[in-house]
Amino acid sequence: MDLNTYANNIIDLKNADLAMREHLICTGALGNAYHPEMERLHKQNAAVLNKIINEIGYPTIDKVGEEAAEAAWLVIQHAIGQPVFMRKCKSLLQAAVEKKKANPLHLAYLTDRIAVFEEKPQLYGTQFDWDINGELSANTVDDLEKVDERRKAIGLNPLSEQTERMRNQAKLEKQLAPADFAERQNEMRQWKRKAGWIK
Repeated sequence: MDLNTYANNIIDLKNADLAMREHLICTGALGNAYHPEMERLHKQNAAVLNKIINEIGYPTIDKVGEEAAEAAWLVIQHAIGQPVFMRKCKSLLQAAVEKKKANPLHLAYLTDRIAVFEEKPQLYGTQFDWDINGELSANTVDDLEKVDERRKAIGLNPLSEQTERMRNQAKLEKQLAPADFAERQNEMRQWKRKAGWIK
């Protein structure tokens, strides 16, 4: 299979993911729980992408082009039930970023997402969730000042601006805070244990 075909296959995975998200938004099913259809698709996409990575290595811009490299990152970012796959991709992506063959923004988002699932503080503040006051806020960060410095270094806006943007987007998509914050936190911890993120 040539690299162009790999690129198209990766873009198809992203398109299926976005179509599923749009469908769940339109039907009002994109809620606080991980929707079973979405979970199934994410798992399926991760398996296909993992096979591609085993064949061609990490799908860097020089191999598959910018659109497919972006699509690969989105598939990885959404493979939240696959800790082994996500950690493997983070290592490969880190090596690619160091060689200037991948987008450092992708690494920042993936690093933060893994940190949140491992219940560690974020370095860039890219991951958001509902807080105890029913507001969308960044998950725990290590140091607010350092976070904004790191964000600026890779071209991200200040965290305060991003927080406002995320809250506006949630309103547009009619996303609602969980009715019971403590129950949601408990469900998330159980899910993280089941997926293998924490013990």
